[in-house]
Amino acid sequence: MQGKVVIVTGAQGALGKVVAQAALAQGARVAGVDYAPSQQGATADTIELGGVDLSDPAQATQATGAAATHFGALDVLINIAGAFSFETITEGDPKTWQRLYAINVMTALNASRAAIPHLAASPAGRIINIGAMGALQAARGMGPYAASKAGVHRLTEALATELKGTITVNAVLPSTIDTPANRAAMPTADFAKWVTAEELANVILFLASDAASAVTGALIPVSGRV
Repeated sequence: MQGKVVIVTGAQGALGKVVAQAALAQGARVAGVDYAPSQQGATADTIELGGVDLSDPAQATQATGAAATHFGALDVLINIAGAFSFETITEGDPKTWQRLYAINVMTALNASRAAIPHLAASPAGRIINIGAMGALQAARGMGPYAASKAGVHRLTEALATELKGTITVNAVLPSTIDTPANRAAMPTADFAKWVTAEELANVILFLASDAASAVTGALIPVSGRV
């Protein structure tokens, strides 16, 4: 990852922070994009772009352009921005389906479309999306989340086909990620079985690296010990 320019969306979330720090540790330069306000200024190796609603194509284009201008290039887009909701279909709110589709699918779509012209100019353009193991077979209460993440899976496959030979496009499919929020939501679970953010970051950054040049269109389960 030495010298590569990486955009991480959802950069202030539990996974986004770990991926951004891991990329920096491997010598990358990182632009962190998030809906939350920026927490720090720009440096030679980092820039935070806060207050960005990636479900809006114009804001996605503006943020991507700002990152490309700051670093002079873009090599990797890691689409981590997303949301989760546990609701049954019969008792839940139909608006949840719209909200999760906007946050999980449209953010990845808009960020990808905005980044593609820049990534195509890179000798090793990469897009990595975050899918979900739970989208392979939806359980009770997982309908809206699974449907939106299944959309991310299909987006990944379609983009990989469209961009073959120019930009690789892959997705990681985690099980439950070991985060403070998930521990609070499931306090009786066996946390040791979950995949850690660091483990997931390792797979993401492999897909972003030169070593993964022959991998595209893959949906890679990262299930931990579940």
